[in-house]
Amino acid sequence: MKWKTKITQLTGIKYPVIMGAFAGVGRANFAAKFSDSGGLGIITALNFNTNGVFREELQLMKNLTNRPFGINFSIMPPETAKRVSNPKNEKYYLDFVDIALDNGVKIFTTSAYQAPNIGKKIHKAGGLWFHKCTTLKHAQSAENMGADAITLVGLEGTGFKNPLQNTTLVNITMAKRLLKIPIIAAGGIGDARGFLAALAMGADAVCFGTAIMATEECGVPQSYKKKLIKQDIFDPEYYKKIFHFQLKDKTIWSPAAGHIKEIIPLKSFIGNIISDAEKILRSWGYRGEEFSTL
Repeated sequence: MKWKTKITQLTGIKYPVIMGAFAGVGRANFAAKFSDSGGLGIITALNFNTNGVFREELQLMKNLTNRPFGINFSIMPPETAKRVSNPKNEKYYLDFVDIALDNGVKIFTTSAYQAPNIGKKIHKAGGLWFHKCTTLKHAQSAENMGADAITLVGLEGTGFKNPLQNTTLVNITMAKRLLKIPIIAAGGIGDARGFLAALAMGADAVCFGTAIMATEECGVPQSYKKKLIKQDIFDPEYYKKIFHFQLKDKTIWSPAAGHIKEIIPLKSFIGNIISDAEKILRSWGYRGEEFSTL
């Protein structure tokens, strides 16, 4: 079955699935496998401290895959930036943007804090700028700044939280009403039903984070992957960590961990999502050879 959404049209990817931005493991070896599996692999720029090392990573990525991929810039908020000597704020990444553009990268994502200057530089070069945020207010602000798409993270997601953050269901259904640009759903999605549900709610793609951390290609330790597999998402302490309504959660767990049953290749993970989704659609009576949300 062919999958067609605004995001697949913009990016040229086979399936409407996007890799999350990962500190530490968001590198070419992982991202290339995601791209080769039909999605949009993402290299996370905060993992590289010099222009030369970043340039080498882009060359490695191009050697590993000829499929579309993107670069993420995680922007340090001003209050956090004040407390460090070499903050990874918007200014810090401007050279990296130029290097990526010089290497033919066309798709960029930003997260954690607004990045209008990066967005302008990307657009001037003819690239695409997707911004990741946690609230509808911030999504509307990013749209007004010119973002080409929004990744909206529900409360079920990991990482940065916001006291005004809603669940994935509320975020995406409301975003469909309030935004004109494409929407990428994130937060707690880890199987075919979650994937289809996000598209039904109005998303044009799904971003996978926790759900792909137990794949063979992910660079986290095996012990870490086993913890994900064994994680009890109904444990009261676990629940408190997920729904804590604080800016930053030090734990990596999210409800998506409940869908992880074993360590498998990334290609198998994405393949299972797509094949199971197609089976579900067939069981509902869908007989077409193309699934389009356009």
